[in-house]
Amino acid sequence: MWQGVIPAVTTKFTPEGRLDAAEMQRCFQLQMQAGCDGLIACGSLGEGPMLSHEERLQVLKLTKEVTGAKPALLTVAEAGTREACQLAEAAAKAGADGLMVVPSTIYHTDARETAVNLRAIAAAADLPVMIYSNRIAYRVDVTTDLLEELADDKRFVAVKESSDDIRRCTEILTRLGDRYDVLTGVDNLAFEALCAGAHGWVAGLVVAFPAETVAIYRLVKAGRIEEARSIYRWFRPLLDLDVSTYLVQNIKFVEALAIGSNDRCRAPRLPLAGERRAQVEAVVRKALETRPALPKV
Repeated sequence: MWQGVIPAVTTKFTPEGRLDAAEMQRCFQLQMQAGCDGLIACGSLGEGPMLSHEERLQVLKLTKEVTGAKPALLTVAEAGTREACQLAEAAAKAGADGLMVVPSTIYHTDARETAVNLRAIAAAADLPVMIYSNRIAYRVDVTTDLLEELADDKRFVAVKESSDDIRRCTEILTRLGDRYDVLTGVDNLAFEALCAGAHGWVAGLVVAFPAETVAIYRLVKAGRIEEARSIYRWFRPLLDLDVSTYLVQNIKFVEALAIGSNDRCRAPRLPLAGERRAQVEAVVRKALETRPALPKV
């Protein structure tokens, strides 16, 4: 149902801190023009937890205006099940094509609690759900056992696999077959996961380099592994910027340098400064100077 490259887009702000609808539309259109297969609003990279529910629904509507027939998903990542269900229901009313759901934040649920929480959110929206499994960032591991337990609810259609264990993709696909679309959610493991059979890539650096991201995905799926690997090796220093406490600031700064956007964030985040900013800029400048020509695919 959800395959290909689906960017987790950034949220853009005006200098006064309000949502910048025009800049988001411009950036979102760049993704779709490059051949991306949908958009996910207000995830970790989209600073969802820093936005009100009303703001998140506004960003969702902007993505819907751009994606056309392709899916626009809203991320649900709430501390409490009640609040998550309220947002999920509101997203459905606002026209979301589906949800990406983080099982729990703040309190780290056990397997039984995780299953009950996910089922409640799916029922509240009655929309297709991509489960976001990220035991590194959120300390809740949606294991293959848990995916098997949840498989009786057809609203769970996909998993964003971000366990940081490349073996997990093979484990899910071997045990559960085509029950779920498996999408890799770790930028600097994407090539490996796609070669292992992942159906798609929920990508971060795609927001600044959409053509290269789409090319890697399509080349792997076409069996043109060496061509994909060559682009991926060039891309890796940039992709490493996604795996960081500062991923939002990193990637927004990359957008500023690569596509002429800005790196304004919602406080308490602040744009990169000092040595860290200089290090990221050096990575981006080198990448831009050595940007590869992309083959037709």
